[in-house]
Amino acid sequence: MNLMHRPLRHALCALAVLASSCALAGSNDFIDLRRIEPLHGDANVGKTKATVCGACHGANGLSPAPAFPNLAGQHAEYLYWQLVEFQREARPDSPMTSQVAQLDDATLRDLAAYFASLPPGPPVQLSDASRGATLYRNGDPARGVPPCQGCHGAEAGGNPLAEENARYGAYPALRGQHAEYLVRRLKDFREGKHELSSNDQIMSSIARTLDDGSIDALAQWLETGH
Repeated sequence: MNLMHRPLRHALCALAVLASSCALAGSNDFIDLRRIEPLHGDANVGKTKATVCGACHGANGLSPAPAFPNLAGQHAEYLYWQLVEFQREARPDSPMTSQVAQLDDATLRDLAAYFASLPPGPPVQLSDASRGATLYRNGDPARGVPPCQGCHGAEAGGNPLAEENARYGAYPALRGQHAEYLVRRLKDFREGKHELSSNDQIMSSIARTLDDGSIDALAQWLETGH
């Protein structure tokens, strides 16, 4: 397995942000996730407010529908800032827009804390012998594709520095996530649909280096390990 040393992992993430964070830096809505604080919320309160979320994301945070992401065990910082983005973008095509429109900030924090407290789904045994594995762990230098593990961890469970620094908690865990959901997200990033935050801009620049076959290979590997 090609494990990155910590300085290189830092450098890749930092360079990607610096190279792609100028477009919206002057916007009042722009979210600079390099400078966020640790997320504080009440998971017990969040549980009482999460009933409606179960319709799409499952009562235990594991979605029965592949179009909707699993939330259980995800980093609280990632979940919270995604909810903030849904509020600010107010995309008419997203079912999340109406769900979060009237929620106050404390509720967003409590919901994020609750889903982060839930146990993730059954572990996926990741294989080294697939195109998706190669792209995730090594990237494709000839096409300018960086290794995904630099931000999301060698085993796709999230950045290993997330407990030390909140900015790394804003990188999601990907292992075991639904392939259908991952494909849509990567294609949306490739089309520039999400550029509200510094991390969005990182992903947009990376997704533009991926063709459909690469996206499918990554998504299938992350979901099933094959």
